[in-house]
Amino acid sequence: MQICDAATSFGGPLCGFSSSSPKILIKGGTVVNAHHLEASDVYIENGIILDVKPNIKVGDDVTIIDASGKFVMPGGIDPHAHLAMEFMGSETIDDFFSGQAAALAGGTTMHIDFVIPPNGNLSAGFESYKEKAKNSCMDYGFHMAVTKWDESVSKDMEIMVKEKGINSFKFFLAYKGSFMVSDESLLEGFKKCKSLGALPLVHAENGDAVFEGQKRMIDLGITGPEGHALSRPPVLEGEATSRAIRLAAFVNTPLYIVHVMSIDAMEEVARARKSGQRVVGESVVSSLLLDDSVLWDPDFNIAAKFVMSPPIRGPGHAEALQAALSTGVLQLVGTDHCTFNSTQKSQGKHDFRKIPNGVNGIEERMILVWDTMVASGRVSVSDYVRMTSTECAKIFNIYPRKGAILAGSDADVIVLNPNASFEISSNSHHSRTDTNVYEGWKGKGNVEVTIAGGRIVWQNDELNVVPGSGKYVEMPPFGYLFDGISKADENYISSLKAHVKIQNY
Repeated sequence: MQICDAATSFGGPLCGFSSSSPKILIKGGTVVNAHHLEASDVYIENGIILDVKPNIKVGDDVTIIDASGKFVMPGGIDPHAHLAMEFMGSETIDDFFSGQAAALAGGTTMHIDFVIPPNGNLSAGFESYKEKAKNSCMDYGFHMAVTKWDESVSKDMEIMVKEKGINSFKFFLAYKGSFMVSDESLLEGFKKCKSLGALPLVHAENGDAVFEGQKRMIDLGITGPEGHALSRPPVLEGEATSRAIRLAAFVNTPLYIVHVMSIDAMEEVARARKSGQRVVGESVVSSLLLDDSVLWDPDFNIAAKFVMSPPIRGPGHAEALQAALSTGVLQLVGTDHCTFNSTQKSQGKHDFRKIPNGVNGIEERMILVWDTMVASGRVSVSDYVRMTSTECAKIFNIYPRKGAILAGSDADVIVLNPNASFEISSNSHHSRTDTNVYEGWKGKGNVEVTIAGGRIVWQNDELNVVPGSGKYVEMPPFGYLFDGISKADENYISSLKAHVKIQNY
């Protein structure tokens, strides 16, 4: 095994090579899928899982990984990250190489990033992000943000879905004056998504009210990081979540609410799902673990690193969201990894409105969810695989290529030792940022091996990654959330008891 040079800008060992064999056998572990677990070996060749069964026999030219007493799982899929994103006068410190390297060290083998189109031009945005992702070291997909509405955007959405492999579009109800769309644009976007079989995603905060809340805080002389949370309270997240859900019901389209941060928003998701509406609620690690007391820290640099939107909430919200995740009210866990270093955050030292929003998490997600949800007894091991990998693959229509340990699936595999311990530190993490919102967190359960695309990229605390080895994953439209939508439309038209022409979607 080649020894990596530990003196890198990533805070941990990194190599620009791959030490893996094209043939790998993982022996003696417990293979965990979202639907079951079993004692099996896993045989990998040329980036694909070829066999999953007990006692696989192989020749001498195979790399053997002993997984005795450990769990063999699909690599994590992070549905929500922002790498190389230009935002609030800065660009995130993690690009597609450093952010993905950090992800691999933590057991995530694919992420879905958000294309933010310049001046609302979707095609230009796609080309820009493909260029940004040239140095990727793991597989990735794209969501596309829609930040304005006109006929050119509508036509570009068709191109994105039919030619570029994008099956989801994000609409911001926050960030007035930049990303925020009106209800009229949201309705048009929902209708277009439905016709294309693409899933609409919504950042749910009332942008007009947030703008008013920010003015209120400044008028009161509150300029520190605490003003960020005070200006956009949970009620504004709840209102926007409710509004998006009801407009989606009006159009009869599935809906995905990104980063549910509060009880208020979670309860709106729960109410909709209970009524039978197809609404997905995404939690993020920060919402499950942190509370907003950190924003009142007298040290600006400490408090500012926790500024994100929607904000981290007060005591009680995290526990409620954990319960919602464990009972299926929320379906999966992302990170909203959007990192800015201390210097970048200091832009808002005298005005919280200028602090670049975002926290880390792409490296820490898998172990923190394990420690919080599995080691604590809240969910099963299979549920863990579902919420960190499989459900994302199914929602975005790439299962079982991703999100499964099955013959024919991509060889994105991790070996997790439930008895190993971890401690998180900005001194040892692989992100380029100089802070970590989970600093000092200790727990049980650690990822000891990560295999991405059939390459061993993390083992023995060494990260062996190759720029440009990641692949863009096209995600086809009309995932399972669209099943039966046209029938529901027919039933609605019939219920009107009027002479109408039925339109097929």
